[in-house]
Amino acid sequence: MAADIDSNNIGRLFLIGPMGAGKTAIGRELARLLGREFLDTDQEIERRTGADIPLIFEKEGEVGFRRRERQVIEELTQRQHIVLATGGGAVLDAANRACLQTRGFVIYLKASVNAQADRTGHNPRRPLLTTPDREARLQELFAVREPLYQNIAQLTVITDRGRVKQLAQHIQQEFEKAAGMLSSIC
Repeated sequence: MAADIDSNNIGRLFLIGPMGAGKTAIGRELARLLGREFLDTDQEIERRTGADIPLIFEKEGEVGFRRRERQVIEELTQRQHIVLATGGGAVLDAANRACLQTRGFVIYLKASVNAQADRTGHNPRRPLLTTPDREARLQELFAVREPLYQNIAQLTVITDRGRVKQLAQHIQQEFEKAAGMLSSIC
């Protein structure tokens, strides 16, 4: 666990993890279970720009995309009663990590490289995987990002097996336990 849960931030749940870990699918179900608004940083970037992620990468490069991502995370992490799914690389930016870690309950959805490869397929919407050896690229990304995910997560859930609904229910139970422990202390 990275940090203790703060009563001021109990209304915010942030999902981090690699592409293909299930952040969007699990996040939607978790938000439904908790009666909260669901937000996705990539979808918000696309909504605001009117362009999809691959086009942003093509026109602005990863640096331009990460700048937009930082702005969205800065803003969305201040909203109350949300479940927020972040992009896989959001943790690369120290400012993003600080926003996530200090403003809410961070849940790391962990998926093996094999599971990520199976789930992402040859999806052209994933610009970082436009390479001949996708599994090697996923392994490279995992090696860099895994310590960052672990460092800020308050809960880690392995998503290789299990259905979306079951995983969301497990997260709900663990979150409610953590929130209950906090309320008994206060």
